[in-house]
Amino acid sequence: MVKVKKMLRFCMVLAAATVVAISFNTSAFAKENGSKKITSYQTVTEVHDWGAAVTKVIVDLGKPVQSGAVDEDTFTVRVRRSDDRMANPFLEEGYRTVTNAYVSNKKGTPAAKGKYAVLEMKIGPNVSLGSPLNYYNGLNVWIDNAYTILQVKDIPSNSGAISGLVAKRFDGGTREIIDDFSKGKFTHQNKTLTYADFTPAKDKKKNPLIIWLHGGGEGGTDPTIPLAANKAVSFATEETQSIFGGAYVLAPQAPTRWMQGFSGGADGTSVYEEALKALIDNYVAKHPDIDEKRIYIGGASNGGYMTMLMIRDYPGYFAAAYPVCEGLNNSLISDQDIQNIKQTPAWFVAAKTDTTLPVAINTVPTFNRLKQAGAENVHLSLFDDVHDLTGLYKNSDGSPYQYNGHWSWIYVYNNVPALDINGKRTTIMEWLASQSR
Repeated sequence: MVKVKKMLRFCMVLAAATVVAISFNTSAFAKENGSKKITSYQTVTEVHDWGAAVTKVIVDLGKPVQSGAVDEDTFTVRVRRSDDRMANPFLEEGYRTVTNAYVSNKKGTPAAKGKYAVLEMKIGPNVSLGSPLNYYNGLNVWIDNAYTILQVKDIPSNSGAISGLVAKRFDGGTREIIDDFSKGKFTHQNKTLTYADFTPAKDKKKNPLIIWLHGGGEGGTDPTIPLAANKAVSFATEETQSIFGGAYVLAPQAPTRWMQGFSGGADGTSVYEEALKALIDNYVAKHPDIDEKRIYIGGASNGGYMTMLMIRDYPGYFAAAYPVCEGLNNSLISDQDIQNIKQTPAWFVAAKTDTTLPVAINTVPTFNRLKQAGAENVHLSLFDDVHDLTGLYKNSDGSPYQYNGHWSWIYVYNNVPALDINGKRTTIMEWLASQSR
């Protein structure tokens, strides 16, 4: 009997100890989970002179807080960048610098009271952690950018302080201006081209069409890449649209490169030329409010090459052309080609420091031949270099940040090329908008 009592007492003590242990562990578990409250975030992507950048993240706080409740020290922002095309997809990982923070609504608009926080982050031509794209094996693509946003400072709230938030669940993103474009594809004789296009606000008049042909790194089957890898979205901005009084924008995309010729690269032909012309014709036919007398074509590098082919082989079709750092070697242009090309008003843009497509064998001699052949409406903006225009980015000596000399498209996107034409200082976009067939 004594043994039984001892055994019962032992069991009761053991049970009590177990209850205490379970209670302690449960409390500790609850505390641990309470200190890490998983929430979601959104990203905001904008296109700058050097390309696309994730400029903001929008964190779901879970409950409303007053304006001023968050600042740049409330969260840390870490990103891991990966490109699945690579054998080792990992690119880099690190902390983004938060430069500003404020309370907002779900769309990121500042609010007097809201349940979201916007974190603006440092960007720049050398801030690779901010890029949502990666250039690999000759092509740019959107890559995986996994963010972990950790709350490190309490956020005051009328219903109690918010603490312990960890935002690592991606809830979508906004790509400014890019999202204003539609996407499509067109097939002609077994050649399929994808494209992005922008439709101006509806009005009761005919609207011009601006065609932009991408560079060598923007081929593929995602037509948002040509918009984002440089700043081709600029044609849809209010500034540019106001110059044209509203314009359609068509950005076709080649599966590989426009320079892919029938006998090799940049041989003076393109396997996509007929398909491109058919796409343009089809697009114009489907949009009866496009002014067929005001169709403008241009492009950079690989796209500048294709621009030259189009005005060479379809003389008089386009109202004007704007080849940028164009890649059609002057030696491949015959005298008859010059006679054809000169029928289309053209404004060439390039930089003297371009080592990818040196102006001495491409742009300059071709421009000179056109002038010698009597082309009256042909112009050239030849820049000494390509440098930052914003004043935000500088070299170590304080001079403007220098871009690759091939990147003269930056000047075009910002409407910088300007000349005295007929006694008036005229920018390239003003000139383009004034041309009519």
